[in-house]
Amino acid sequence: MKFIYIIIAGTFGLFSCSNKPASNSIENSLLSGFNDDKEFRDEVIEEEWSYEGETGPEHWAHLSKNELCDGKNQSPINILEVDVIEDPELKPIEFHYSTDVKIHDVMNNGHSIQYDFEKGDFIVVNGKQYHLLQIHFHEASEHTIDGIRYPLEMHMVHVSKDKKAVVLAILAKEGRSSEPFTFLEKYLPVQVGETKVIDTTFDLNQNLPDNRDYYTYSGSLTTPPCSEGVTWFVFNTPITVSVDQVKQLQTLMPVNNFRNEQPINDRVVRRMVNANKSVT
Repeated sequence: MKFIYIIIAGTFGLFSCSNKPASNSIENSLLSGFNDDKEFRDEVIEEEWSYEGETGPEHWAHLSKNELCDGKNQSPINILEVDVIEDPELKPIEFHYSTDVKIHDVMNNGHSIQYDFEKGDFIVVNGKQYHLLQIHFHEASEHTIDGIRYPLEMHMVHVSKDKKAVVLAILAKEGRSSEPFTFLEKYLPVQVGETKVIDTTFDLNQNLPDNRDYYTYSGSLTTPPCSEGVTWFVFNTPITVSVDQVKQLQTLMPVNNFRNEQPINDRVVRRMVNANKSVT
């Protein structure tokens, strides 16, 4: 559910407790059931994996403690429209994102650029609250739609009090410059292993697509240990970012920090349409 692991995520930079958000101990306890997934944790985990060579994605399942990477419900996947089931029972995601949510810090964990948030903002899915922990990026996208891979994918990782994980995946295509990305990138560069305290507010709603229709399926974290049980929501409509904004992230992250598509096996991808576009 470290679905949470996403992309965004890898080994996190170690920083002192005095620089951590007050909610950190709570978040760590929530994540304790996810095998200390690096994308969730803000501590260095000695696990040698990468996106290339002998420690690349095709070898993750054979590295120590990463046996789950060979599971039957892994992420990401290629979403084939012809196989998607339109489900009238699916409800819109309820967003409770403040216009002035506080970003605590940004870190370069060697696998992605990650922004950590103070506790408070959350989403509601089927009547259940999932609190936002962090966002991170993959370049190029991890999920594909009908085989199309986008230049960038943002993962918004949420966890409930009973340790269930939900990850929102927002695809980005090249186009006009994104003001929210411009805001986030002004705190870069951050070197590998570095954590930079931001402690300022941000309107997270600006990173959401106007059309909130989505695909959903049950999957896993997309980085080791690839824990399963993560509920994914992949928005149908991409946002736009400029070529320069993509290149800015590209220079700081490993090139092609994405995991290739995994077998869908007997899973079903469902689609929600006509989502409520308003933000609560």
